[in-house]
Amino acid sequence: MSRRIQLFCCRVEKKPRDTVLILVLCFARIHPPEFFKNKYAVDEAHYVTEISNVLALKKPAVLLTLRGVNTDSGNVSKEASFEGISQFNVNNKILHPEIAECRVIKTDMELEVLRYTNKISSEAHKEVMKAVKVGMKEYEMESLFQHYCYTRGGMRHTSYTCICGSGENSSVLHYGHAGAPNDKTIEDGDLCLFDMGGEYYCYGSDITCTFPANGKFTADQRAVYEAVLKASRAVMKAVKPGVSWPDMHRLADRVHLEELTRIGILKGNVDDMVKVHLGAIFMPHGLGHLLGIDVHDVGGYPEGVERIDEPGLRSLRTARRLQQGMVLTIEPGIYFIEHLLEQALQDPAQSCFINSSVLQRFRGFGGVRIEDDIAVTATGMELLTCVPRTVEEIEAFMAEGQSRAKSFDCLSGQKQ
Repeated sequence: MSRRIQLFCCRVEKKPRDTVLILVLCFARIHPPEFFKNKYAVDEAHYVTEISNVLALKKPAVLLTLRGVNTDSGNVSKEASFEGISQFNVNNKILHPEIAECRVIKTDMELEVLRYTNKISSEAHKEVMKAVKVGMKEYEMESLFQHYCYTRGGMRHTSYTCICGSGENSSVLHYGHAGAPNDKTIEDGDLCLFDMGGEYYCYGSDITCTFPANGKFTADQRAVYEAVLKASRAVMKAVKPGVSWPDMHRLADRVHLEELTRIGILKGNVDDMVKVHLGAIFMPHGLGHLLGIDVHDVGGYPEGVERIDEPGLRSLRTARRLQQGMVLTIEPGIYFIEHLLEQALQDPAQSCFINSSVLQRFRGFGGVRIEDDIAVTATGMELLTCVPRTVEEIEAFMAEGQSRAKSFDCLSGQKQ
């Protein structure tokens, strides 16, 4: 049996203020290559220490190593290296685009894992919606989400740093970072925009729920929320193989402009608004991105697919045509971001469409984002995410959660 030595330290009290350190040797099993061969269903398995000798025996004409840029994140994959690699002819350019393309289209087994990550993450979001109360900290909701994913789903990691924005923080697209670590107190009247996703065996999920902290949408909150939901549903209805992803972004953008006009924030002809890119003021990010082993997965811009250099569209993380087996997020949003609003108000081409008096009512509103994960099928799409989405569903679900909490408190003798 192969063995390895582990070193353990412990403290033993001998006399007052006198401790000694004892070194304990024990042996732990290392599985043989056959174990990993069976586990991963591969033809051969060897220890890493043997890599140079094993490869030399195979006399390869070339070794392909994985090095390339994720066109979404800009991250560079870490290229493999080992002692003795200099004796081989190594090519680090061929493999990355091929592997990236393989990752774009998911296998049935991969889809099963992604369904699982979405199921657990969806349930975790629902737990947060039931538990949220005015006066809590944003990070309490983050903690509850992570706890549920780990205890109920074995998901040790999240796919990304949780975004738990309440009030004005809901208009900060990547809130929750070290400089603003989900530390605001949730206030009565706040909208909560919680963007959180658990990860299982490296496969991610990416879900955003927006809901009122007190369980009831105001009229303005409802109007903006339903505008975003309408855009989301329009895209879902249109998704199918062959559809251009930039066209899906344009569709969501148009729905937003139509709805903002109906609300009264905008005025005029929507076609003319599109020409001056007014939609990017309210949704400065792209509609969605490829999802898989990275939350923003590789393959967004392969050779021959060019980024569109226009407001909003330039932020799209892929400009591909959809194919069966792709997994993407659909995440339209409407945000009231102060510096973008000021920018639009100072631009005559855009300000002529803005009803300043109505817009004033939405200053400090924050934002709404609705984000679901979908898989493209042969005829349309499969919705992987399962959370309350309509205003009626959200309010009913949160009311039920609050009712159960009150019942529990009464049974335990606690005061409301």
